[in-house]
Amino acid sequence: MSTKAYVLIETAVGKSAEVTQALKDLSSTEIVDAVTGPYDIIAVVAAEDLIAVGETITKEIHMIPGIARTITCLSVGG
Repeated sequence: MSTKAYVLIETAVGKSAEVTQALKDLSSTEIVDAVTGPYDIIAVVAAEDLIAVGETITKEIHMIPGIARTITCLSVGG
């Protein structure tokens, strides 16, 4: 069974398209959507367990140029 998380992403001005493409290129992202509101992108990340989700976020997503801030929300059900 995998662990799923929603990653709410705020990007630097003018970087949303580049960040969206970089997120889509990651094998652990299932969905990447540009959105309106306080965040610019919402990504759904799936990994083997909580540790793998954390590593994906810290070692892959946080390394993408143009990401200013993230908030991660773990899925707790079905």
